[in-house]
Amino acid sequence: MNALVKYQVDPVVRSNLDFKIEQAPRFWFGGDPFKTRMFDALSLTFPMGERYFIQSVRMFRDKITDVELQNKVTDFIKQEAQHGIAHDKMNNLMKEQGMPVDQFINFLSKHFEKDLKQRSAQYNIAMTAAAEHLTALMAETFYSHKETLLDVDPYVRALFAWHAIEEMEHRDVAFDVMKQVGEVPESTRKFALAYTTFLMFALTLYRTNIMLKHDGFSPLERLQLVRKGLPWFFGKKGVLSRMKSQYMDWFKKDFHPSQHAIIRQYQVWVDSMAKNNDPIAAGEAFWAAGL
Repeated sequence: MNALVKYQVDPVVRSNLDFKIEQAPRFWFGGDPFKTRMFDALSLTFPMGERYFIQSVRMFRDKITDVELQNKVTDFIKQEAQHGIAHDKMNNLMKEQGMPVDQFINFLSKHFEKDLKQRSAQYNIAMTAAAEHLTALMAETFYSHKETLLDVDPYVRALFAWHAIEEMEHRDVAFDVMKQVGEVPESTRKFALAYTTFLMFALTLYRTNIMLKHDGFSPLERLQLVRKGLPWFFGKKGVLSRMKSQYMDWFKKDFHPSQHAIIRQYQVWVDSMAKNNDPIAAGEAFWAAGL
């Protein structure tokens, strides 16, 4: 990995985008309950997660002397706030479907509150930087190839496309705060990604099972859905398995997020938004431009 090569774009704050996700069907991933609820379970994490990221970065704001990084932190906070608002809307739809959203959110709220109060600022910024690395890789993985999200409802696909774009834009902000002023030990940095990955997917699978139960699927039916659907995510040729090499780069001493290329069709989304000011059209153009 060439530590001198850098692929960076500046964060751009975009607000009040309407993705019309209320028009999406209950099982918006091609009618597949397991895939739908897996993504729904991830979405449930975002509002509380984004707020946690903001608080983690704010702990170091007064220590930042680099003007460029100060500006990026400001835009990072604004972008994350918008992500939380958008996914709150998606979570409210799940609540209307009878999902125990409040139960999930209360658990996350207590978890993040405990970390912020009882863990060091170094721990929290490391966890935030690690989570940003993971979500940026997921954004790349889900949108690099058209067939990955081929069966997804266009409104939901557009929401996640916008989120993916902005994860690419601010993927290095928390990392730079951690490196420049965080004074985070290498052991903590490396631990953070492993632990964040475990927590994210363990909780996602747990919530997926609970939501499928509320959808009316029996224990046997849920087991069959998991056995059929899980390899799509984590199998030998699974979607998330494809990001293994870039994921492991985190553990190299000279790693920086900018060493990974920005997703190739990034500019397609930006140009479409500039031309039409329509996040759904931009999302479709972005997705269609995949390989």
